[in-house]
Amino acid sequence: MKYITLSTLFFGVSFCLHTVNAQNIVIPVQTAHHAQVLQVSDNKDLSTIWFGEKLANAGEYGQAPGVYKMSDYTGQLNAAYTPAGSRNLAEPAITVTHADGNNSLDLKYVRHEVKRIDDNVSLLTIRLKDPVYDLEVTLYYKTYFNEDVVEQWSEIRHHEKGNVVLHKFASANLYLQAGAFWLNQYHGDWAKEMQPEESRLTHGIKTLDSKLGTRANLFQPSVFMVSLDRPATEDEGSVMYGALEYSGNFRVDLELDPEDNLRIMAGINNYASDYTLAPGETFTTPAFLYTFSGEGKGAASRNLHRWARNYKLLDGKGTRLTLLNNWESTYFDFNEQKLFALLKETKSLGVDLFLLDDGWFANKYPRNDDHAGLGDWQENKSKLPNGIASLVKEAQKEGVKFGIWVEPEMVNPKSELYEKHKDWVIRQPKRDEYYFRNQLVLDLGNPEVQDFVYGVVDDLFTENPGLAYIKWDCNAVIYNAYSAHLENQSHFYIEYMRGLYKVLERLRKKYPKVPMMLCSGGGGRVDYAALQYFTEFWPSDNTDPLERIFMQWEYSYFYPAISSANHVTDWGKQPLKFRTDVAMMGKLGFDIVVSRLNDQDLQFCRQAVKTYDSVKAIIWQGNQYRLANPREGSVASMLYLNEQQSSGVLFNYLVNNRYGAGSIRPIRLKGLKPAAKYRIREVNLYPGARSTIDANKTYSGDFLMKAGFNPDVNAGRASVVLRIDEI
Repeated sequence: MKYITLSTLFFGVSFCLHTVNAQNIVIPVQTAHHAQVLQVSDNKDLSTIWFGEKLANAGEYGQAPGVYKMSDYTGQLNAAYTPAGSRNLAEPAITVTHADGNNSLDLKYVRHEVKRIDDNVSLLTIRLKDPVYDLEVTLYYKTYFNEDVVEQWSEIRHHEKGNVVLHKFASANLYLQAGAFWLNQYHGDWAKEMQPEESRLTHGIKTLDSKLGTRANLFQPSVFMVSLDRPATEDEGSVMYGALEYSGNFRVDLELDPEDNLRIMAGINNYASDYTLAPGETFTTPAFLYTFSGEGKGAASRNLHRWARNYKLLDGKGTRLTLLNNWESTYFDFNEQKLFALLKETKSLGVDLFLLDDGWFANKYPRNDDHAGLGDWQENKSKLPNGIASLVKEAQKEGVKFGIWVEPEMVNPKSELYEKHKDWVIRQPKRDEYYFRNQLVLDLGNPEVQDFVYGVVDDLFTENPGLAYIKWDCNAVIYNAYSAHLENQSHFYIEYMRGLYKVLERLRKKYPKVPMMLCSGGGGRVDYAALQYFTEFWPSDNTDPLERIFMQWEYSYFYPAISSANHVTDWGKQPLKFRTDVAMMGKLGFDIVVSRLNDQDLQFCRQAVKTYDSVKAIIWQGNQYRLANPREGSVASMLYLNEQQSSGVLFNYLVNNRYGAGSIRPIRLKGLKPAAKYRIREVNLYPGARSTIDANKTYSGDFLMKAGFNPDVNAGRASVVLRIDEI
């Protein structure tokens, strides 16, 4: 029996193994602590025989199937990429109709190859082919060894004498074995994003999906967790995190099979999306990423954060701009003089950038509310007689940067663009138009529309070289899906996303480092495909700080703090300090009327920005530890700790207003050096407030992790931020 392992690459050279005649080849896909092990059978079927914590001796993986007493009639339940129409009886990963009309598919192992990308990253490719039809599938496994993360995707191609129709085309097909499985999934709506639900998976198929076309995460995000044997906690249990790197319609099938094992198929949603594949054409699926932890949810999230900062998030190791946004202070009602005053307030507040939000454009149908103007991206002459250039110049004079809001994928029916180019609009020509927030979506499957959308942003930069930031919104889903450009309407949803990514690739090639926020009316479009092009995302339009504690907590399982744009607003009933503290757990911004702040509030905000500047590197690049879950008690507590374990920031909040609620018990810290000595002091105090924390005391890391520390959270101290430093 042969064993070929990706970890071989860390001790030798890459290789290509041709194994048409080899039998029982075992291929471990290994990271530092995890292994997914594949095996080639005598008849060249490729199956999964292991998924979980890796063994010390890779030679023992081949013995794993022998310890299970299973009765798989098909030999396909643990297939690495399950085809439909032959002997398979379970949910397939791929379904096709061949050029001759035949619907069956069989995929046999041909060969595999491993390439070393660097000391940490390797790429395994496995080629499978139908023995009857000239159709092949190549599976890709990209491993990030130290981060314990794997990205998996597939390529489908053929050379038949005519077109092949793809009906289903998963990115990944995983197979997990355990005594039981618990799924942690998310749901929501506008202002109610990232609501968690955990349930035990039962027999049948549980499907997580979206058919919204764009803003696909509005009702159901594509991220999820699966716990093995029992629900994982923060620090205990085996858990897999999964996420599709795709911003359009997605589908994840979780099937508990007749042998009580879990099959997971993840990829583009095939709803209304049969894809006609021409001979020689390659269909590439988006990547499905997963990480596995045998030490609970916390370790899994820290792995994912580290991977995102190092490899996926745009400028993940870089810096971010603090800002003042005008939306909640002016909405659509502003002019040049009002904005000049806000630029002065931006400087007074001490943040880096002023962000001009919606309402600055359109003349024939002025953008004075959300019913008109979208698509007409010329400066409104009434509001901005001297254009954006005057604002950029004034910002430079004040010593701050200038950013601007756009929503280039969208159009109002009341616009010049709609009048001139109805053929660019996604709409059914024979049916009534349905609007989402009074707008429609432009057809990005059309290259002319791609050029237009690219031009909206490119023109802003070309005409205003000092422009420093873009807030990219996307407020509508797709109704009445139809493209006047496409001949094959079943390609519509896929071509839309391809068009969007083409635009973003062009923009990033010309403007590689300009910060851009992924807005989308809240968390309606956040995934790791989009975050390759954006420096941050907007978690929710709901900025009530109490609500945000819960939302940001759930987002933090999958996305690092540096990617989360958090603004201080007037939402909620909590005091300014509470609102500011919550917003500091990510990328800080303000959306308040600075001129209405009293002297103490303004003094606090200025000092808070300075405090944030002193700790933001820890928050952005440090390890994140969830200490007290707001869903399980009266207090929420979150720790950010630098890689050296020498400095940290601990955020604590009262989330229960019942009488006497507070931090009755100490909170146990995590991640510290047991033998080190630490001092804890309170920071971000409101002017005139006195801390109850004795900053002169010292504690060992061992004490703080085993006994804990009480931040003294109560109704009079509802928000407490602590700085922890090694002596």
